Amino acid sequence: MIHQVVSQTSTKFNSLISHLCDSLGVSRSGYYRYFSSCAEEARLKRLKEEQQRLEVIQQAIHFKGRKNKGIRQVAMVLKGEFNIAFNLKSIHRIMKKYGLLSQVRRSNPYRKLAKATQAHRVCPNLVNRQFRPSEPYKVLLTDITYLKYGKGQTAYLSTILDSATNEVLAFQLSDNLKIDFVLQTLNQLEENPTVQLTKETIIHSDQGVHYTSPQFSNQLKELGIQQSMSRKGNCWDNAPQESFFGHLKDEADITNQLTFDDLLIEIEDYMDYHNNFRYQWNLNKLTPVGYRNQLQVA
Repeated sequence: MIHQVVSQTSTKFNSLISHLCDSLGVSRSGYYRYFSSCAEEARLKRLKEEQQRLEVIQQAIHFKGRKNKGIRQVAMVLKGEFNIAFNLKSIHRIMKKYGLLSQVRRSNPYRKLAKATQAHRVCPNLVNRQFRPSEPYKVLLTDITYLKYGKGQTAYLSTILDSATNEVLAFQLSDNLKIDFVLQTLNQLEENPTVQLTKETIIHSDQGVHYTSPQFSNQLKELGIQQSMSRKGNCWDNAPQESFFGHLKDEADITNQLTFDDLLIEIEDYMDYHNNFRYQWNLNKLTPVGYRNQLQVA
């Protein structure tokens, strides 16, 4: 921009170039060097390299049809799927320049549900934010989130996440908040052939009415699973689960689904993507299933 001002003015007032350069903090030699053929060639080369990087970054952003990826997620997809290594600063600069940075998430209104009744029981926090056990299936996390879709419709998603690997082990989608779909999530966990529950397995949740209910507690006892709960109003006590819901809402095509069945298909597809194709920085840059396999071999 500075050189453009100087160039336009110098056509009429050539003798003022030196004065204009001094006023704008540009050396006269630097001004002439900017318009040299070598400098122009170097700028074109940098622009070409940037366009090439932009192209592969866009491919990473749209990998498996999942948009709105963050900088680290793009870096891992480039390395894991395209065998291309870009540093994070370079990716951030290009994504920011071309308006590709991911959107900020909204808070979860499920937190505003009614308090538990006296018949419901609150359990101690057995996990205490120790979310990375050395083995899978030791600490499981569960929660509910809302999904807005179609013409102002709302669905509710219940999931169970393995905190060691971030793998989704079970999930159920419902058009209401009755406890049935939460209990069905536990049934799906029990039926999952890859899951190996033991007497040491803990399932951790918030203090929502579904998880303090006698039905939920009794079903856990039948499965031989210990129950743990976050402290009241402390979302950080279940941080990996909250993070998963955030990424799901960023990356899944939820709002464009017109019917509940369409939404279910999209959620099922996203769960497969998350478990098998979504690389994660804190999992040695592997996918959840890839990291689980690594833990089981070690």
